Amino acid sequence: MVYDLLVVGAGPYGLSIASHAAAAGLNLRVFGRPMASWRDNMPRGMFLKSEPWASNLSDPAGQWRLDVYCDKHGLTARHATPIPVEAFAEYGLWFARNAVPEVDERTVTRVAAGPGGFTAVTEDGEEVQARTVALAVGVMPFVEVPQALRGLHPALVTHSSHHSDLDRFRDKDVTVIGGGQAALETAALLAEQGTRVRVLARAEQLRWNDVPPPWERPWYQSARSPHSGLGPGWRNWFYAERPNLFRRLPEPTRARIATTALGPAGAWWVRDRVEGVVELLPGHEVTAACAVPGGVRLDMASRTGALRSLETEHVIAATGFRPRCDRLGLLSPELRGTLAALPDGSPQVGRSFESSYPGLFLAGLVTASGFGPAMRFVQGASFTASTLVRGVRRRLGAMPVGGIVPAPVDSSRSESPSPVHR
Repeated sequence: MVYDLLVVGAGPYGLSIASHAAAAGLNLRVFGRPMASWRDNMPRGMFLKSEPWASNLSDPAGQWRLDVYCDKHGLTARHATPIPVEAFAEYGLWFARNAVPEVDERTVTRVAAGPGGFTAVTEDGEEVQARTVALAVGVMPFVEVPQALRGLHPALVTHSSHHSDLDRFRDKDVTVIGGGQAALETAALLAEQGTRVRVLARAEQLRWNDVPPPWERPWYQSARSPHSGLGPGWRNWFYAERPNLFRRLPEPTRARIATTALGPAGAWWVRDRVEGVVELLPGHEVTAACAVPGGVRLDMASRTGALRSLETEHVIAATGFRPRCDRLGLLSPELRGTLAALPDGSPQVGRSFESSYPGLFLAGLVTASGFGPAMRFVQGASFTASTLVRGVRRRLGAMPVGGIVPAPVDSSRSESPSPVHR
């Protein structure tokens, strides 16, 4: 059988795409362990930073929302009240059971161009044929660790996303690198379980998000600074609500915004758990690291050029993710090598999330340089799912029997920079 669409990944984006594709009548197959990174790569005790009303997975009828799940399970989904990550993961599983065709939990290990479209290979060797593919692989392929820490043994250095719990660090000395939510909440959890912990950040001072304004407030306050799924203010509203217009901005502008907008900051509800509790070393960057008896020595430089060193038993790099074409390792080298890339190395996508290879669609973080900061959050799943599925239907309509056409349907709206092939 040749499927219309193969969805690779079963996180918020993959499940939302699958729900919209099923409602559109597409013959599809969905692979991946539902909500895997939310279940396996975030320590117990973490909370969702986004507002509950901005954290819905997307189905066409809008009936499988987070607030509906919470109401049915005796939980609170209220503005300015953070949701536990465990509850959000369970919500995703509930969504998968109700809004998505059966999910095949096997891992897809390779996607290659094949007869009539694509051939996907599962972990146990089965080959699946599909006319189009939507990659919704989340963030894990794009883990970023500072150069100075690469090559050290995982017993000494890990990424913040490598931990489903932090129990192994009880009564140890741990240094967390980073100034964003992952770093600060990880540090808070470590301190609360008795770990000696410090945070090392390049920024001169840590940034904290403010408590969001009340949901109901005078009209003039809303007009001046509207609510959005990415925070209050018209700029955030634009990123959250108009990713289709964001894509029309000049590439240098999009690149700058993708790099700087919604930069590293801690949630307001973490601040009291960190300040005065955790040792903070802002304004420092690791220049070198090496294994020493009992742990790691970090050599650091301050913004003024001052040098210092410290020793710690373990380093957790909460240093984010860098979505690049060359990190899409499940694509065959031949297929990956055809992808046009933006200057930051991320894949170029058209208006329907179709890559430069016809029939291959991308979703999530990997599209943030094209569609904006919303793609870094669950907030972006609704726009992505509806837009991508419309693009898949157009692509299927443009395909001749037995093969794909040689150019994307929306090539007239593709990115303006010259392609960089990886």
